[in-house]
Amino acid sequence: MQEFLNWTVDVIREDRLISPWLEEKKYEWTPLVSKNIVNLLEKGASVIVLTDKDREWFLEYVLSNINSPKLNRPFLPFYDFKSFYKYMDNIKSDDDISYIKDMLNISFPNGYCFWYIGRSQDVRAVIPKVSKNSFLWLFDEEQQDAFNLRSSDEALDMKLLQMFRLYNKTVSSALFAEVNVEN
Repeated sequence: MQEFLNWTVDVIREDRLISPWLEEKKYEWTPLVSKNIVNLLEKGASVIVLTDKDREWFLEYVLSNINSPKLNRPFLPFYDFKSFYKYMDNIKSDDDISYIKDMLNISFPNGYCFWYIGRSQDVRAVIPKVSKNSFLWLFDEEQQDAFNLRSSDEALDMKLLQMFRLYNKTVSSALFAEVNVEN
């Protein structure tokens, strides 16, 4: 079983659809992905995906591809946050956040984590940013424990697709014990 950082670099270099920019971010990428995949595969947590409005296309892409039958792997618990709470753009108070977290704790007794992709200052980022174990792909803010990008980047959409490709490969490899994401 290969060490996770080296495995990640090898995949980036070998996959012609993933650009080298991601290799430069390997020290940001690997600890975040490791934590997320450990929560998913070892702790049995569900992943609740949400994005800002500009990235809703990416949410659809993720949910359409994460459990594709072509992957020949078990389906994994990835869910659209909108299916639980359609008023997510109206979250205004700590009470709102508390009620939503209570609902999710009841719904997911094995735990859950958020995967948020979007602008850091968006109202939809509030709950993932204050929740432990969130997998954050944040735009326009440098935050520790998040993968930081710029919404003004002309190649942003392509980078998101490349990041998802690498993430999905990592999930499969970890699931089939080809890589230990904890090392």
